[in-house]
Amino acid sequence: MGRPGDRAPLGRARPGQVAPERLMVSSSGSPRVDAESDFMRARRHQLLSSLAARLRNDTEDVVQSMSFDEVVDALGRRSEHYVGTKVIPLDAIVGSVDKARDFDRRFRPTSAVNRQRWERLARASRTGEVIPPIDVYQIGDYYFVRDGHHRVSVARSLGVDLIEARVTAIETFLAPVGIDARADLELKFWRRLMLQRVPFTGEARAAVAVDEPTDYGVIAETVEAWAARTMHREGAYMDKKTMAERWYAEEFEPVVRMIEEAGVRGDDERPAAAYLRVAGERYRLIREHEWNAEVMAAVKHKGRRKRRRADAER
Repeated sequence: MGRPGDRAPLGRARPGQVAPERLMVSSSGSPRVDAESDFMRARRHQLLSSLAARLRNDTEDVVQSMSFDEVVDALGRRSEHYVGTKVIPLDAIVGSVDKARDFDRRFRPTSAVNRQRWERLARASRTGEVIPPIDVYQIGDYYFVRDGHHRVSVARSLGVDLIEARVTAIETFLAPVGIDARADLELKFWRRLMLQRVPFTGEARAAVAVDEPTDYGVIAETVEAWAARTMHREGAYMDKKTMAERWYAEEFEPVVRMIEEAGVRGDDERPAAAYLRVAGERYRLIREHEWNAEVMAAVKHKGRRKRRRADAER
């Protein structure tokens, strides 16, 4: 794959890269004119994509390049190690370390501020000049550019599929999946905080999933409050691992079964969300932490009254 510091053109010489004569763009015979056209085409596509996003009411983060710092903050950084120089797919490059606002998700420039630099690289690529590898961080299947943003932008504009990169892998606390938008990062951030306070594992870790980010904070507080009451009652200390295991086995699973049997979980409601809702309603109604058939009947009856009121207001 090459050694760190090796150089190669964007469009030729390295395995998996496209030679200039195979670039998926037309040529006028003048590299300078073609580079200018390349930039104008990239800017035009970026503007049209941005306009289409506005018409669809998409949020800005759907089209904007992802921020490495925001992703790492959400997932939690554990360690890093240098992988080496290798050829990576351009489609897997989704963000930037420090230039997230300068390029969109497909690395088209969002302004003409660095137009001359962009066109210089485009001319060099079209004429087969030697271009150094870019530097990236890798998080799972995603890559974030540390150095070489314009090289990535030019390569994508010229129809190249792969690019050579010096790769540093980042290991994270949460798995780097499902992070396509900023809303996903907020959910991951709160989930990470919850799991660091309450270290669920295995089946329990998967079961305590919710769709509202701040519900993870409520889960953590609920578990810690349950553990405090249990330790006071038993007169014995439990560590975080034991707390997570016992709460899931002694509180969450039995209560979720009661919720299912009582028929008070919504059709699209996650078990953890149903638990939080019913537990909150239970305490609001009777100021009690116990679970029994009478509690479930009261919650169910209250839910029916709310539904009837809502139907009447429609």
